[in-house]
Amino acid sequence: MTLRQRRTGYAAAIVCAAAVGCSTAASREGGGGAQVRTAFSRALPHMDGQRLETTLLEVTYPPGGSSLPHRHPCPVIGYVVQGDLRTQVEGEPSAVYRAGETFYEAAGAVHLVSANASEENPVRFLAIFTCDRDTPLSVPVR
Repeated sequence: MTLRQRRTGYAAAIVCAAAVGCSTAASREGGGGAQVRTAFSRALPHMDGQRLETTLLEVTYPPGGSSLPHRHPCPVIGYVVQGDLRTQVEGEPSAVYRAGETFYEAAGAVHLVSANASEENPVRFLAIFTCDRDTPLSVPVR
């Protein structure tokens, strides 16, 4: 499976999970009842719909790992798959998100802290970006 196919599969699963009445291939094939939970829902800012692109990244920080301060030119929805993610966006209190929890970062907000909250276990999360095409997903803060 290619990275693009994997990204598309993740994105489809997340879009499906956000839809009411979503069905999966397994449920269509009679393989059991799918459970669908809206993990996150939020109105997005106005964007040029002619050039939109959705990108889903899987990010893993090793124990004690982190990223440098940065900003995202477009809104980001995150979902913690494994571990505990410590995060802080400028002007907001610090927070720790655990597996199964979601978070949101507004377009242009300075992401001061994005770090693994554990010194013993990795953290893995999905970050979903909806941007105009050819926009960088992350910009360093200097």
